[in-house]
Amino acid sequence: MTKQEQQFIELLDKWELDIFSIESLKEEHGVDWKDWEGALRLLVKAGYLRQIERGKYCRQNYQDSMTIGRFLAPEGAVAYWSALHLHGLTERFPNKVFVQTDKLKKDKRVFGVEYQFVKVLPRKLTGFEMQGFGNHQYRITDREKTIVDCFDLPQYSGGLPELMQAVAEGGFEQEKFIAYCEAVNNIAATKRLAFLVELLGLEGMEGFLTYAKGVVRNKYNLFDPAGREVGEFNATWKLRLNIPKADMLEIAGKIY
Repeated sequence: MTKQEQQFIELLDKWELDIFSIESLKEEHGVDWKDWEGALRLLVKAGYLRQIERGKYCRQNYQDSMTIGRFLAPEGAVAYWSALHLHGLTERFPNKVFVQTDKLKKDKRVFGVEYQFVKVLPRKLTGFEMQGFGNHQYRITDREKTIVDCFDLPQYSGGLPELMQAVAEGGFEQEKFIAYCEAVNNIAATKRLAFLVELLGLEGMEGFLTYAKGVVRNKYNLFDPAGREVGEFNATWKLRLNIPKADMLEIAGKIY
């Protein structure tokens, strides 16, 4: 290792960086990149550092897929099935990392991990919290936003049964449900969530149910949007229950 390469590694140690971008070194640490470009190239070639994508790098053995997701889409957040799992709302481990972003970005594989980028309107980029520490921090949708997002785009939720079980966990803040449903602005998704909240008898949700009833329109929607046109009609929520209530309760773990 040359002296300049060693100095570059020492800078990373000093700043406690296991993952970084060229832009972050310039903006946060005032690095003159022309001085270090050659050293970086040699460190990557020698295997001391690995390239995530153009302009983004990490140390040789770095494996934090959630933080890597943050660097791949800095404006976005870990969301959908990945967030359900990280919040303990499902035991099923997703086979990829789902990242919500308002930028168009191709799905990609990095160090053996699949990343799927879900592009949404900018107004839907809300309800984030931080997890991890220091250089390993990443944004993730909070519990309530994760649930609302999964009803908005259930194809990224890991399946409706998983989502019903997640809602059954309870302990949600109704004010957040209201705010996020307004941001997402998907009436069908709001109706499905509210119906399930009511069916499961979640406590402290009266305000959310009142809000949700206020957005109901005359159009009926299937409870399971991927299911068949069968089942009873629920006039309150304007939903066709193509999954029987008894089955929903059993799936959600409310029948023992």
